[in-house]
Amino acid sequence: MKPDWLKIKIKRTSEFKDLNSIIKSKKLHTVCEEARCPNIYECWNRRTATIMILGDICTRRCGFCSVKTGAPLSIDYDEPARTADAVKLMGLKHVVITSVDRDDLKDDYGAEIWAETIKRVRSECPETTIEVLTPDFQANQKCLERVFTARPDIFSHNIECVPRISREVRPQSSWERSMKVLEESVKYGLNTKTGIMAGLGETDSEIKNVMSRIKALGVNIFNIGQYLQPTKDHLEVSRYVTPEQFAHFKEYGLGIGFSVVESGPLVRSSYHADEQAKAHFEHNEV
Repeated sequence: MKPDWLKIKIKRTSEFKDLNSIIKSKKLHTVCEEARCPNIYECWNRRTATIMILGDICTRRCGFCSVKTGAPLSIDYDEPARTADAVKLMGLKHVVITSVDRDDLKDDYGAEIWAETIKRVRSECPETTIEVLTPDFQANQKCLERVFTARPDIFSHNIECVPRISREVRPQSSWERSMKVLEESVKYGLNTKTGIMAGLGETDSEIKNVMSRIKALGVNIFNIGQYLQPTKDHLEVSRYVTPEQFAHFKEYGLGIGFSVVESGPLVRSSYHADEQAKAHFEHNEV
């Protein structure tokens, strides 16, 4: 049974319904829905959402993720324009864009659509800060640079878990490859962000070790939240981390130099992303 601190309130306000209508009218997907995020009501009622590009079918099958897997549909080259239109209609000051993995696209793993989406949103919504949460693009240098040169305000790629359990959690991914993606983002001069989940079989000391290794790369923003099993076919929860322990992780992360640490049971990659971005930029101004 889930502890009380993980209980959420289901509340569909007019803002929730309006945002949902815009997303549906533009034939877009959100990770909020596809990944069954527990914060969807809070975020959509705040008029924030994470748009998921390159379709809704992923070529990988991670043990924690409820996004559909299989053979994706062909590339939709109108998607970047529709995404920019949706961001404009929503009136977002900060947008988070993510995608499924597209290992089927051997030429660029979806990097072209990624870059075009960033450019379209920048053109249509010049006052909107853009945060991207990308796959690893197989750590292909040309693909990464294609996205980097589009200059998102924040580049994010999740490390997801501690290295010891990575093969079980993400069998088609590589922990070191994800570290390489983050390292390249930092080298390119981008504001870089990552995150992990607790409750997959790691220890507290392993989490702090990962935080230290991530900070050593030069990453700016770090997120950590509770893993929740989306269906019985996914990995089981090994433990429920208390809010007090999440507070300790935040204190530790700020102590070793992260500009922002979002740490709590319901924290996800884009949870309060607008506030995280604002806090990071204000931190750098000091």
